Amino acid sequence: MATTQTATTGSTLQEMAKRHLWMHFTRMAAFAEAEVPVIVRGEGCYVYDEHGKRYLDGLSALFCVNVGHGRADIAQAGAEQAKELGFFTNWSYAHPPAIELAARVASLAPGDLNRVFFTSGGSEAVESALKLCRQYHGLRGKPRKHKVIAREIAYHGTSLGALSATGITDLRLPFEPLTPGGCHVPNTNTYRLPFGMTEAQLAETIAERIEFEGPDTVAAVILEPVQNSGGCFTPPEGYFPRVREICDEYDVLLISDEVICAWGRLGEWFGCQRYDYQPDIVTTAKGLTSAYAPMGAVIFSDRIAEPFLEGSGSFTHGFTFGGHPISAAVAMANLDVFEREGILENVRANEAALRTTLESLRDLPIVGDVRGAGYFQALELVRDKETKETFNHDEAETLLRGFLSGELYRRGLICRADDRGDPVIQLSPPLIAGPEQFAEIESILRAVLEEAGQRMHVHTH
Repeated sequence: MATTQTATTGSTLQEMAKRHLWMHFTRMAAFAEAEVPVIVRGEGCYVYDEHGKRYLDGLSALFCVNVGHGRADIAQAGAEQAKELGFFTNWSYAHPPAIELAARVASLAPGDLNRVFFTSGGSEAVESALKLCRQYHGLRGKPRKHKVIAREIAYHGTSLGALSATGITDLRLPFEPLTPGGCHVPNTNTYRLPFGMTEAQLAETIAERIEFEGPDTVAAVILEPVQNSGGCFTPPEGYFPRVREICDEYDVLLISDEVICAWGRLGEWFGCQRYDYQPDIVTTAKGLTSAYAPMGAVIFSDRIAEPFLEGSGSFTHGFTFGGHPISAAVAMANLDVFEREGILENVRANEAALRTTLESLRDLPIVGDVRGAGYFQALELVRDKETKETFNHDEAETLLRGFLSGELYRRGLICRADDRGDPVIQLSPPLIAGPEQFAEIESILRAVLEEAGQRMHVHTH
């Protein structure tokens, strides 16, 4: 039944949210008694709820509000574009905002990544990249190349193709059978290397999997520069250069999934620049517009474009809103802010201070590891620091959802308490953050983690 609301009070918002709004990846039953967190305003590194309470946004909303909240200048760019051309499609047509943004993105991307295919977001970008790889190989007379190799616990999106690359069992099971072709190898969690494996062998597992599957069936390898799910796994020395060699050896395309890691999150325009490797394809979204409008992109090399540029060939794929003129204008304004205000430089200047702040929490018995890069960091929580003993499923549930998530929010810090691998707390503050915000993060985390350790009877030595 449709209802019309002319004004919304706090209680009305709560009623409507619980009755009508289905939130993403959310246990809706949790709000049978509790309030839905309703965020109404943002400014800089902070957001405010319907009661006026202020929170430090230690997650950049979802790794995406890179230049901070409340940037009217970025929003205004979208409004100005709407007056000129609110929408036209990129299906056989072009418009200035998409053309100019594509050229700008290509100028920032490394090597010959000169072709830009726009999407509405990250899962769409990954889905598009996987389809691009399949069709590319098909046009070159290798139609059996369809499989994609990804890493365990990695998250690459929620559409059925992207989900086949996602390495999180609980996200895959409800929707199986998935698009066929997803294969997985160990990730780069060097805190918990598989028994008998060295860091140098991690890249070799990709070559071994390609051989096992049959090189003539493997289309692509998809990897994040720093793996999000599981808690900010960074690559060991030499990992990505070796992966590049393996992909070249077996005629397999290398996709750098940078939905999170591009646009300054690691202190560079692209995460692959941080780790000095040249992918064939980059998938991106989130920070491209600092989330002021939905937009993603697949950025690919001239070499991959070649088979599509002959005769009647085309990439037979698209989305209505890919390259939306308002989103493109917002992205251009966002990149202007990056350049004008030295956003990358701020991350580089302050990364060490953020890391030092988090490292200071290692004195807590529950903090087993601190890892990450740039403004993308994680703490792994353990039952016993000496043995690295983790929490079982029920304990992790009690720790993360029963206490940490709610308590951190109650004390004014938004971050992610996650158990898609071993229990971690992830931090991904806006790229404008500095020592003042780091100190605030540390003070809240320290108090809450001290209490968490006591509640969970964590072993002290």
